[in-house]
Amino acid sequence: MNLHFKEIDLIGKLADLKEDHYRQTLVLSAIIELLIDKKVITREEIETMARKLDPVIPHPDYPIPLDDQSKYPLE
Repeated sequence: MNLHFKEIDLIGKLADLKEDHYRQTLVLSAIIELLIDKKVITREEIETMARKLDPVIPHPDYPIPLDDQSKYPLE
């Protein structure tokens, strides 16, 4: 497959990831709002937990340095 087709494939995969991310965020937001409306949890409890978990979640080093591109092939 030539480079042009690889780029098109990569763009398609990125679009799919963005759509998946949007749907997951939408469902998560709906669940959170329902839990708050039903008084199962408060918005403050969610914010507190998010701040608590944020340092625990590893954050990738983005953007990937140009000299490390070989570790992330297009295929």
